[in-house]
Amino acid sequence: MEMETLPFEVIAPAGQTLGESATWCVRAQMLWWIDIRAPQVKRWNRASGAIDVWTMPELCGAVVPTTGAEVVVALRAGIQLLDPRTGTLAPLATLETGHPEHRLNEAKCDRQGRLWCGSMWDFGKHPTGGLYRVSTDLETRKVRSAVSIPNGIGFSPDGRRMVFVDTATRRIESAAYDTDAGLPGPWSTLVEADAAPGRPDGNTVDAEGCIWSTRFGAGCIARFTPQGKLDRLIRLPVSQPTSCSFGGPHLDTLFVTSATQRLSPEALAAEPLAGALLALRPAAQGLPEPPFRWNAPTAP
Repeated sequence: MEMETLPFEVIAPAGQTLGESATWCVRAQMLWWIDIRAPQVKRWNRASGAIDVWTMPELCGAVVPTTGAEVVVALRAGIQLLDPRTGTLAPLATLETGHPEHRLNEAKCDRQGRLWCGSMWDFGKHPTGGLYRVSTDLETRKVRSAVSIPNGIGFSPDGRRMVFVDTATRRIESAAYDTDAGLPGPWSTLVEADAAPGRPDGNTVDAEGCIWSTRFGAGCIARFTPQGKLDRLIRLPVSQPTSCSFGGPHLDTLFVTSATQRLSPEALAAEPLAGALLALRPAAQGLPEPPFRWNAPTAP
């Protein structure tokens, strides 16, 4: 399939080591993302163009808005609540204990506002990670084991199908999703490993149920139909795109994070936008990313 080339805008400059977890907050009209290695949480204000930065105490694997002013951040072993007004962190739930080599990676919410989060041995050295669900009452449950690099969590527009990527396998998997129980059924391969160039990293699901998959190492985004058929390839000016999210007032701007991690000096010189946050208009409309609807304790 021939790659498309679209105009793009640079939202945040190049040089981020491992930009990830692009998430558009519809309520605030702002984009959240992270640099895992910095480690930093970042926010772009569409109205002013300002970028705010919060430095985390340890590696940060994801950021997800809540229904309030705070956001959830996934640190090494657990999720915490970041209040952007004060910069303070408050622990919410511990997902892993006894795995000092592990860190959390990738987090998204289902359409009901439950949080899904992956864990991994850093750099995916061993398939010892997992996939966790955090309910709105903060009950945690490990739903999947033997994961190397969790990525690509997403849900169909009606919330009745879930997709997931273990980047090490290069496949996109799919399962029927019980919206009442908040659990996936048996997993099956939706997109084969050789269906598109590169390795599947983060993704987002659009209003038609198509999956937009960032292709790490191949410098492009692939769109797959709900049936898993490749129907578009869009070239990017960065070789290591990592995540994407539709945003803007009409949810028709696709924001894409990227990385410089492990690029040689020669590769960096040839790729001046590596690590930048980009925006493009691919003539498609996204869906609002659901916030985490945790049941915050009420004041006495």
